[in-house]
Formats: sequence, C-alpha cells, structure tokens
Amino acid sequence: MLPYPRIDPVAVSLGPLKVHWYGIMYLVGFGAAWWLGRRRIEKHDLPWRGDEFADMVFYGALGVLVGGRFGYVLFYNFSQFLDDPLWLFAIWDGGMSFHGGMLGVILALWLFARKRGHAFFDLTDFAAPLTPIGLGAGRLGNFIGGELWGRPTDVPWAMVFPRADAQPRHPSQLYEFALEGVLLFVILWWFTARPRPRMAASGLFLVGYGTFRFCVELFREPDPHLGFLALDWVTMGQLLCVPMILLGGILLALAYTRGNPGDTTAK
Repeated sequence: MLPYPRIDPVAVSLGPLKVHWYGIMYLVGFGAAWWLGRRRIEKHDLPWRGDEFADMVFYGALGVLVGGRFGYVLFYNFSQFLDDPLWLFAIWDGGMSFHGGMLGVILALWLFARKRGHAFFDLTDFAAPLTPIGLGAGRLGNFIGGELWGRPTDVPWAMVFPRADAQPRHPSQLYEFALEGVLLFVILWWFTARPRPRMAASGLFLVGYGTFRFCVELFREPDPHLGFLALDWVTMGQLLCVPMILLGGILLALAYTRGNPGDTTAK
C-alpha cells in the first residue's frame, strides 16, 4: 500500500480568500489549451488568429464552467435541485460534470462558429487535441483534494483517502489522469499532426474519452447517493459514456466514407 500524500487542497489563503488547487487546475487547462492552440495556428497557418482564437478559448471556458455545473445538477443530483433550485448556483459546494462541460463547450463552439462564419466541425476538430491536458489537470486536482476516490482493493499501489474511510482504495483519479489526460493527448496530438477528414478528430476524441472513462469507472467508487444504476456495476458515468462512444464512431465512419484526407484544415 502506498501512503496518500496529504497536500492541503487550499493552495493560497489570503484572509477569507482561499484558492484551491482544483481551481488552479482549471487555469492550467485553459492556459495549456491557449498555448498549444497558438502553436498549431502559427505552424499550420490556420484561419483563426489573435483575438479570434482568444475569443474561442473564452467561449470554451464559459461552456466548461456553465455546462459542467448544469450537467452535475442534471445528471447527478437533480433531486436536490428540485428541493432547492437556488442550489444550482451554490458552486462553493462543489459539483462539476465532465459530460455537462462537454455539452457546454459544444454549444459554445456552435455559437462561436455561427457568429464568426466558421464550419462547426473545423472548430471541434481543432479543439479536440487541446482538451485532454485540461482533463488530466482536473483529475490531479481531484487527487490533491482527496475526492472521487476508487473502490476498495488490495493492489500494492492502493491508498487510504482520509475523506473516505480506512479502506485501501484504487487511486482512480490517477488512472483518469494517465488515460483521459496523458494518453488521450498523445493519441490526438499525433493523429492531428497531419490533415484528416473533417469530423475525424472530433470522433476520435469522443471514442477515446468515452472508452477510457468507461473502463476507469470499473475502479472508481460510484457517487454514494446514486450507487450502481444497473447490474450491480453500471455507474452514471458509464451510462453517459455510451452515447459518446456511439456518436464518436458515427463521426469517424462519416469522416472516412464521405470525406477525403484533404477536405479540412491541417491541424
């Protein structure tokens, strides 16, 4: 068993103002997306430059924050919202959903595409390889905060999470960091290093994230107020990943049957 590194989840404390590591990880994710995106734009002479790309990142960040909160309320704790609708705005209580954040980003990029006259899937294909760094950073934030721990286990790398109980558990946050963050980034960055058909990068992101998340959910403790939703092992996270994987497969099939490798901007 490995010792859980007790890191204060509050990175900076200035009187009543407390800056948590989880919040800093959001900034790391947005900053990494901006930096990587600028590199791609300069290298491949892409059509969105300067202020336009900065606006795109702003739209995406807003989609993550608003969609993530709405998604958590809708998918994971709708009953509490019905009891107290104002709880939707109690972001200090925590509660963000990746799937909700993804829907928020999709809507934000669709609005941005309409406003600026870009093809929607050109934007999502461009954004796909920029996203995993933020996902990985978020999982590190979960680990530092000692939240979203794994199921009890006897593997040698198990850890006891103080906010859970005295049982050794899977550090599932680190599994997600490695798969949804590092590995998915490597796959997508390599895949988009050369021209691909429109929708291909978007489809690969959906399939990759959905598959990795579905697998990690087998080791992650389900939300206590939800538990397993079917067959004594299916979680809400897995149910939300199924349509992701199916949609991603459809986009990949359409990309390679209706397009050609030269019909979209090089990534």
